Amino acid sequence: MKITHVATRILSTPADNPLVVGLPAPTETREFVTLELGTDEGLVGVGVTFFGGAITRALRAAVDDLARLVVGDDPTQVEKIAGKLRRAAGNSGPGGIFTLALSAIDTACWDLRGKAVGQSVCRLLGGLRDRVPTYASGALMRPHPVEYLAKAGPRLRDMGFRQMKMQCGSEPSVAASIERVRVVRDAVGPDVDLMCDINQLWSVNHAIEVGRRIEPYHLSWLEDPVAHDDYAGLARVADALATPIAAGEYHYGIVPFRHMLEARSIDIVMIDLVRVGGITQWMKVAGMAEAFNLPVVSHVVPEIHVHLIAAIPNGLTVEYMPWTIELFEETPAIEQGQIVVPDKPGLGLAFDQGAIKRYQVG
Repeated sequence: MKITHVATRILSTPADNPLVVGLPAPTETREFVTLELGTDEGLVGVGVTFFGGAITRALRAAVDDLARLVVGDDPTQVEKIAGKLRRAAGNSGPGGIFTLALSAIDTACWDLRGKAVGQSVCRLLGGLRDRVPTYASGALMRPHPVEYLAKAGPRLRDMGFRQMKMQCGSEPSVAASIERVRVVRDAVGPDVDLMCDINQLWSVNHAIEVGRRIEPYHLSWLEDPVAHDDYAGLARVADALATPIAAGEYHYGIVPFRHMLEARSIDIVMIDLVRVGGITQWMKVAGMAEAFNLPVVSHVVPEIHVHLIAAIPNGLTVEYMPWTIELFEETPAIEQGQIVVPDKPGLGLAFDQGAIKRYQVG
């Protein structure tokens, strides 16, 4: 099997979230770069990347230029392709736009690997389970008032979610942060797994102070409480708190995870498929985490991450952040708080042609 043609697009979708109800619809948009790799056997592999922001056009150009370099190559040789693209990109990696582009190409190659042999990517990677827990994300966000959170949390529970994540970090006082967590915990009850994302907004000392005072509310994890590359600071927070610390979504490539793990900075390893460089690199980080006896969780793109978390023995849960849900014809089912691995070859995904017509830019 050889790659014969490449198609890339920019899609700009509304930045809404179907889990959020009763609030004004956001006016912003969210930009994605989609990739289709065609082959001489008629199979098409799909990949997607984002985080380009104002330079999304440059990200598309990077995906397009790099993908065209592998025309004529065998897409099943993922390490060979990754090495070729690193060499071609010179010193533009491993972080930033190169890794974002590599992720889309690597993901599309894995999709083709599965389609070529009639197996899901999850089965190719080990096939440990056919479903895994998933948590509602993006519905209990920082800008939302506490009164809204008190209603939204039970609504997510009634939808079948047994895990959900809220945000803190911009409150005017320690007391306000504590109150925000208390309200959500009281609203959803003790049997729901509740996580809290800070998105790097706290200092080390502030994280320790607030973290200790919210321990009675039994968070499943406190996420990115301080700067993502402050490994020593993260370690101080992790040592000081009983609540597990999760981090990793902001890291590009695999090397920063080695630094975090060696510094004992975190208790839960969060891997972002797009920033780490695709499925091939994602699995390497998951293996490192297993060697340190740590669980792995995903960041966004649940349609792809379900394959990865379900394949590994230390996969904990999939973040159900439905940013990409409109891009695909059909997405993995959610049943009783678990997300189900598609029983189709490859990723089991196809881009929705209606969405392409509605949202394509240029």
